[in-house]
Amino acid sequence: MPLVGCPRRGPPLSPACRHRRSLYRARAVAPKCEASSSSPPPLLTRRLSAASLLLAVLPVPASSPQLPVASASQAEAKEAEGESGASEGIELERYTDQEQGFTLLKPTSWPKVEKAGATALFQQEGKGSNNIGVVVNPVRLNSLTEFGTPQFVADRLLQAEKKKESTKTAEVISVGERSGHGGLTVYEIEYTLDSTRGGMKRIFSGAFVASRKLYLLNIACSDTQEKPLDSETRIVLEKVLHSFDSV
Repeated sequence: MPLVGCPRRGPPLSPACRHRRSLYRARAVAPKCEASSSSPPPLLTRRLSAASLLLAVLPVPASSPQLPVASASQAEAKEAEGESGASEGIELERYTDQEQGFTLLKPTSWPKVEKAGATALFQQEGKGSNNIGVVVNPVRLNSLTEFGTPQFVADRLLQAEKKKESTKTAEVISVGERSGHGGLTVYEIEYTLDSTRGGMKRIFSGAFVASRKLYLLNIACSDTQEKPLDSETRIVLEKVLHSFDSV
């Protein structure tokens, strides 16, 4: 007795036929890709990469030293030495890195030390937590103003500091900007930092962009309740900050 309801199945398809049928189905459902992989990245992507770089390097020398129009003449350097001598005998001398393209005044008694991540690092002998660090990195910016205002940079810097497990408190004291060599814009930020890695410190930071390079200066000095930063030493550190410039 014939079976009812069972449709007749033809002979099995050959491997070649199955391959052609699968190719047809793939073509039928594959979406069109109109975007070219060689198209340039949007401006937002380029700006974010530069911003990420700035945020990555700004905090390093200040909290962890592991990592000219405005340049001073010899007479200016002598004047700085005379004003600073009344504190703890700190004398200043001009340091210039022609290869990297920056210059600044530094305490004569603070030797240069090698540290990974720092372009230049000077430490007070016997007290490495007091230091002056410079970091230079390439960026896709022509000026620091393309990244943001001094207050914006200060806010982002403090945010980065506060995210560190070692940070207890961080507070901005002052924010400003000045004109450097060739009219470039230099941002200057002063803030206090209390951390488990160095106690209470006063930080002076300077930053500018020149020739598609980001230049960052961080001056860290102990500023505890037992021995607060004295006015004479502060004057010396401010001279170092204001001397930071391109060559």
